[in-house]
Amino acid sequence: MSTPVRIWDGPTRVVHWLLVALLLFSWWSADDYLTWHRWSGYAIIGLLVFRLYWGFAGGEASRFAHFVKGPGAVLAYARTLGRREPSTTVGHNPLGALSVLAILASVLAQVGTGLFVVDIDGFEGGPLSFMVSFETGRRMADIHELSFRVLQALVALHLAAIAFYAVWKRTNLVGGMVTGRRTLPGDPGLARAPLFRAPLWRLVVGIALAATATWAVSKGFWL
Repeated sequence: MSTPVRIWDGPTRVVHWLLVALLLFSWWSADDYLTWHRWSGYAIIGLLVFRLYWGFAGGEASRFAHFVKGPGAVLAYARTLGRREPSTTVGHNPLGALSVLAILASVLAQVGTGLFVVDIDGFEGGPLSFMVSFETGRRMADIHELSFRVLQALVALHLAAIAFYAVWKRTNLVGGMVTGRRTLPGDPGLARAPLFRAPLWRLVVGIALAATATWAVSKGFWL
């Protein structure tokens, strides 16, 4: 028997899918639509600020403390991958947590270096490129490109893991990130303690922080 459990709160799901859309848009706009590429990057910065904040102030399953575990827990979970049975983890599993952190770090490297990049002619650059030399700006551009390749590899690994869980573990991870619910093995008659959900005021604070960060970066921090 199985039990439907509400896991992911609305803000986490919205940020997840907006990040997917904006990363695809940034990829598409990188060569020929630099103005749109910049604004997409600004929006991604806002999403990152919100997600980092929400990782401490958000709902229970969204908090880093809920899913980031030590090496022992990661190895113990990895040993269960060969078992063809649905995952019983509520939220990100210890191994998936590493993927989450790696992707967030890679995206952070993308937008961080993008603030300082300078093109080969020195005519176009990020909003903070005036703070660095041409040589430094070009190095930032190289790192920007490299971090994107790393991000591509991480996304490919992420998609492979989703496919693995769908086929081998019979666990629909995509559906859970759409509806916020997952069906977990167990007796539906047994009461499961609901996951903590963050109050509305924390969401308002997070949106304000994200909007402020996006605006400040787009204006070069008023420098």
